[in-house]
Amino acid sequence: MEIKKLNIIISLGFVAIIGILIAQLMWTRQAYNLEDKKFNQTVNVALLEVAEKLSGKTSYTESPVQNISNDYYVVNINNEFHPELLEHYLKTEFTRFQINTNYVYALYNCHSDQMVYGKFISKHQESPNEKIIKFPKHKNLVYYFSIRFPDKTTYLISSLRFWYVLTFALIIILLVYVYSIYTIIQQKKFSELQRDFINNMTHEFKTPLSSILLASESLTKQDAVKENPKLQTYTSIITEQSHKLNRHIEKILNIAKNDASGLSLKPQRIVLLPFIQEIVDNIKQKNENLSVEIAVDSTITIIADEFHFANIVYNILDNSIKYCDRKPVIIISALKDSKALYLKFKDNGIGIPAKNMPHIFDKFYRVNTKKSDEVNGFGLGLFYVKKIVRQHNWKISVENNADKGITITLTLPL
Repeated sequence: MEIKKLNIIISLGFVAIIGILIAQLMWTRQAYNLEDKKFNQTVNVALLEVAEKLSGKTSYTESPVQNISNDYYVVNINNEFHPELLEHYLKTEFTRFQINTNYVYALYNCHSDQMVYGKFISKHQESPNEKIIKFPKHKNLVYYFSIRFPDKTTYLISSLRFWYVLTFALIIILLVYVYSIYTIIQQKKFSELQRDFINNMTHEFKTPLSSILLASESLTKQDAVKENPKLQTYTSIITEQSHKLNRHIEKILNIAKNDASGLSLKPQRIVLLPFIQEIVDNIKQKNENLSVEIAVDSTITIIADEFHFANIVYNILDNSIKYCDRKPVIIISALKDSKALYLKFKDNGIGIPAKNMPHIFDKFYRVNTKKSDEVNGFGLGLFYVKKIVRQHNWKISVENNADKGITITLTLPL
């Protein structure tokens, strides 16, 4: 994905999450205000019931309940009343209206012209440790009491805990999103740096390698070399190893190209048996002790890119030969059902430890064994195979045989 498109997606996602977070905070604030308003209305109704019971009146021209501040109420009784009776009515009405928070009340004493502290009523039977509750006097009232809710804010917040948990979750999501985006950007930069390095490195290798191949081919045509068996052996080694190195470089370039933009495939119909047979014959020229059994029906055809499918078969067979500590024996078979064609490559190699099996298709991964140390390679063969298989929309799987070696299965959906 281009940097510009990635930046647009990141920006849109970030703006969307910020927008959702702001909307959530606004909804939470509105919910708090509604809960506060509901609480005030409920307290007013409950205190009005208390006032009616204490004064004996059932109707008022003006409400006896005054909301002086956010958590402070004054109730005008306009008649003498007993403190214990007040406490009883407060508890009864607050329980009936489900006002489940701590409160404290005080009465006005007209003889001493002071607010007489009543009692701190706690729903959890706790004492007001070192709490100083102030009850200012009312200038125009004589028979009244005051009530204060010191924990009103905490009570309202606890009643809205779902909203706050949701807001906290959104903040966590935002942080995770930012961290994920940062990680993606860092990984993309690292991937681009790695790809540029591989491209530069392989191109730098190809120039001197081409010179070596040209020189070795010219050398083999010299009369002095033709007449000397030792020199023929040395020049053939140089040519063979140069071609091998060239194949590795081409493989790395193909993988780098695939990572950048995907390989351009040219699917065509391939008759499976002669196609595989030709690859096997070419490999046998370099490995005379190789034994390959092909159990493929001559009528089976597939749709694939000829060049890359040939590379898949070659890489699988090459690995089976390299990672074998005795005479290599490979069985190639094809099974077909109503869903797919299963192309299997069974060998008698050293096998793969179970703990390493999930990683064998990773880039630059090589199983750490004694045989691996003896075999040259970059850990790109099976990675390349997996890339091509995925691009063909096929599947590949590997399993250890019951006796020895592994079986690689290509699943080609029909």
